[in-house]
Amino acid sequence: MEHLPASFGGLAVVAFLLGLKHGFDADHLATIDGLTRVNTRAGRAFARYCGALFSLGHGAVVVAIALLVSSAVTRWQTPAWLETTGVTISIFFLTLLGVLNLRAVWRAAPDEVVAPIGLKGRYLGALGRARNPFVVAFVGALFALSFDTISQAAFFALAAGQFGGALYAASLGLLFVLGMLVTDGANGLWISRLIVRADETARIASRVMGLAVGFVSLLVAAFSAAKLLLPRIDSWADGKELLFGALVVAIVLTAFLWGRSTARLATE
Repeated sequence: MEHLPASFGGLAVVAFLLGLKHGFDADHLATIDGLTRVNTRAGRAFARYCGALFSLGHGAVVVAIALLVSSAVTRWQTPAWLETTGVTISIFFLTLLGVLNLRAVWRAAPDEVVAPIGLKGRYLGALGRARNPFVVAFVGALFALSFDTISQAAFFALAAGQFGGALYAASLGLLFVLGMLVTDGANGLWISRLIVRADETARIASRVMGLAVGFVSLLVAAFSAAKLLLPRIDSWADGKELLFGALVVAIVLTAFLWGRSTARLATE
């Protein structure tokens, strides 16, 4: 916490950027993809908004946790063992998701649109085929019950404590939700368009995004492992969280735009 921005404005930017980055989580992308496909094929009017609904449900839990933590504690330091355990778990799942998404691109048939691969969505059962907007939002809320999301919400509460507590914690949580809404909402709209087209543009664009998600997951996992194992890298990375988050967002956004451009050129 000693390397966080000293002003609330700086914290607000960090929260928004963390939300953008969180929206690119492979599990989010895969689940939104599945929900959008089901509802588009069923002719549901809200299909294109599945990403936004997912984010709103997810965000409601983030804000609730931030408010709960801010009202329960004033000063608290995360135990070192808990932080190390959380990072280790995150590295494992990021690596697995990266490998699975690269494998999906590699094994896809030439005429197939590549769907992103997630882990949590496999345990949703019938919820993964929800055809009600409130249930879609509920699925997003369920995804918030994870170590990464709870730790993010607690971070907002603790970081806001120096400025006055609950109101500031809620504001940071809402900015995080706004960032996530941008990426997940855009993903839902994009997927719905790919499903309607189902042409060469969709096939090329889906492969580019699959490669981007896979490589970014592996890159973040490798960097996290390096920080965990090498104190020099951990020391160098302190205070640069905003830069690293912006880099991840820039890589995925560039891949998205490049994929669309490449697909259009290939079909002209």
